[in-house]
Amino acid sequence: MHYFQRTLKRPVTCTGIGLHSGKKVTLSLRPAEPNTGVLFKRTDVPGSALIPGDVHNVVDTRFCTTVGRGDLRISTVEHLMSALAGLGVDNVLVEVDSPEIPIMDGSSAPFVFLIKNAGLTSQRAPRQFYQVRRKVTISEGDKQVTVMPADEMRVDFTIEFDHPLIRTQRMGFELDSSNYDKNISRARTFGFLSDLAMLKEHNLALGGSLDNAVVVDDYQVLNEDGLRFPDEFVRHKILDFIGDLSLVGRPIVGAFVAHKSGHDLNNQLFRKFLADPQAWELVTPEKPQLQAIPSVAPVLEQAVA
Repeated sequence: MHYFQRTLKRPVTCTGIGLHSGKKVTLSLRPAEPNTGVLFKRTDVPGSALIPGDVHNVVDTRFCTTVGRGDLRISTVEHLMSALAGLGVDNVLVEVDSPEIPIMDGSSAPFVFLIKNAGLTSQRAPRQFYQVRRKVTISEGDKQVTVMPADEMRVDFTIEFDHPLIRTQRMGFELDSSNYDKNISRARTFGFLSDLAMLKEHNLALGGSLDNAVVVDDYQVLNEDGLRFPDEFVRHKILDFIGDLSLVGRPIVGAFVAHKSGHDLNNQLFRKFLADPQAWELVTPEKPQLQAIPSVAPVLEQAVA
């Protein structure tokens, strides 16, 4: 984990397709000053205000995470946010000429590639961390997500689908840049062929295709090259979770246990966590390590049992 804030060395640009609009989108990432965080700007709206990437600016969580301010909206931010968090980028200006971030190949790997091409540089400002001090949980039916004290940032995620290719999948993941790039960034978003007609009837997923999503019918994966990982489905859920988590604004040193959680429940947990001053401590490290607290591993096993 890096202990000084980082930004890009130079601006970079890419183009892609909007998942829901099906239209061409141009995205630019630009260096930003320390303590800026992630700022979004709609270049297709003259004089538009900046939209901070913040949990309190999340205005819609149906099918994706959307941030907004006033009448401005930018949707499908989670994959880009995940890549920025996964590589430890703290400060960046995101410019996009559309109300949605391009879907690329449905994973965060193209954004990881873009960020690496830009290069990273350390800034003369220390990072601040939220260190978890008290367990916080939120539930809806059989869905639940919890954060608890730990000496590292870890996600333990379980999904359940009544589909022969998915069923129950579980993965534990400790966040660092090399681990993220290798094991999470390439996992693609997925959907069911049976849902596609309904989505397009509501003018959604107009840009969706086998080039930017894993699509399954009742029995098989329709993508010619198959899956990138046997458990690509749960890996993508972790990718999404990291993107949603990054909207907290600072890294969280703690362990997360999620069961069937999605964008809405993720956002509810992060808001509840920030609203409880007894649940966290803001830490500015002076040495290249955080104050250690007891390992969370036994607690994690108990929580997901």
